[in-house]
Amino acid sequence: MSKVILVTGPARSGKSEWAETLAMQSGKTVVYVATASDHPDDQEWQQRIQKHQKRRPQDWVTLWVPVELSATLADAKPNTCLLVDSLGTWVANLLEQDDQKWENTLSELLETVQLVAADMLFVAEETGWGIVPAYPLGRKFRDRLGSLVRQLGATCEAVYLVTGGHVLNLSLLGSTLPVPKS
Repeated sequence: MSKVILVTGPARSGKSEWAETLAMQSGKTVVYVATASDHPDDQEWQQRIQKHQKRRPQDWVTLWVPVELSATLADAKPNTCLLVDSLGTWVANLLEQDDQKWENTLSELLETVQLVAADMLFVAEETGWGIVPAYPLGRKFRDRLGSLVRQLGATCEAVYLVTGGHVLNLSLLGSTLPVPKS
C-alpha cells in the first residue's frame, strides 16, 4: 500500500521544503516530479528553479512533467517516493481544457493515485482565501485547484498545511469533509 501525502499552503510558506523533508524521511529513492516548464529566457523563473534544485540531494531524479502527470505516476516503481511540485502549476498548464476534458483529466489523476504502489507527496498552493478573481480564467484556476486539493486531500493518509512558519498536520487536527457530488 502506498503512502499519499498532501502538503498545501500559501506562496512562499515552505510547502516544498516540508515535502522535501518528508521525502528524505521516506528512506526511498526520490523522484522529483516538476510540473513546471523550463523557460530559459525568464531569468527570475530560472532563479526559482535553481533555488529549489540547490536544496535537493544530488541523487534525486528530476522529471519535467507539465501535463502527463497521471502517466508519470502510473509508471512509478514501488520502492520510490514521488514528490509532485506543484499541483497549482499543473492545473495552470491545463486551463485551456474545456470542462468535460478537465473532469476526465481530474478523474484519471485521482484514480491513478489510488492504484500506484509508490509513495507520493503532492505540493499544492492554497487559493481562494482572498477576493474572488475579477476575470474568468482566474476563477477557473481557483475553482479547479480548490476542487482538486479537496478531492485529493480526502484520500490522503496525511494532509499538512504550511503557513506562518508552522507545519500543521490537518489529518490529526480536523475531520475530512465528504467530497461534494458534481
